[in-house]
Amino acid sequence: MRGTDPFFVFRGDDLLLRKEGNPSLPGADEASLNDLPFLDLRHPDREGLSWAEVPLGTEAPEGMTFVSRRSLWGRLDESLFFLSGKAFHLMDWHRMNRFCGRCGHALADHPEEKALLCSSCDNVVFPVIAPAVIVAVERDGKILLGRSPHFPPGRYSVLAGFVEAGESLETTIIREIREEVGIEVQDIRYFGSQPWPFPRSLMVGFKARWKSGEIAIDGREIVDARWFSPEEMPDFPPSFSIARKLIEDFLKTHDGKGRGLP
Repeated sequence: MRGTDPFFVFRGDDLLLRKEGNPSLPGADEASLNDLPFLDLRHPDREGLSWAEVPLGTEAPEGMTFVSRRSLWGRLDESLFFLSGKAFHLMDWHRMNRFCGRCGHALADHPEEKALLCSSCDNVVFPVIAPAVIVAVERDGKILLGRSPHFPPGRYSVLAGFVEAGESLETTIIREIREEVGIEVQDIRYFGSQPWPFPRSLMVGFKARWKSGEIAIDGREIVDARWFSPEEMPDFPPSFSIARKLIEDFLKTHDGKGRGLP
């Protein structure tokens, strides 16, 4: 690894960046990092990534600052944003799995697998990935968008939810849409997927069509939901999220009158 390669230093959910100019990461050979009180350090790890964790409350070195990872969505280069998410995922996995859940013995890197191994009971622990679905539902040339209570003011997006034990992706879509907005959907089709490192999700995107029912929000996960035509779209997620791609796909396949294009 070159000393100029990005070095991902995490403090809780925050990432260490240089203060000056556009958001950029320190290099692994920067002398100012040597005095940081690292809890864990991979330099580089098996993934070829250099990452480290420091305790909460750690002060950033001169000329640097800790920044919320979520605030970097759309500010960092797309490839670097997702690389930082991969580094965080691996760091968080190590942080949450220091000891064996079966016998309590300390875990260590597996000699062959991308996993952790307990030398006492041979328990193998793989990185945890939480699958979630995200779906663009259409009805008569309009798309269903909802507001989560943590969204910025005025922002709407397609609906999403985590897969529960024993569910298929399609079953999750039907359940989540029914629970959050009270409608039934049909014609579920795969769209694409995207890792989403907040903290360890895999977002699986789908398109679907309204089947029956009228919007009745749950008031907890969704505080508002409406059908939007292409001419009346609200503020929606920026940059390279799969939510944005689903909404852009809807807009590209409908003309200005809301009719589906061939």
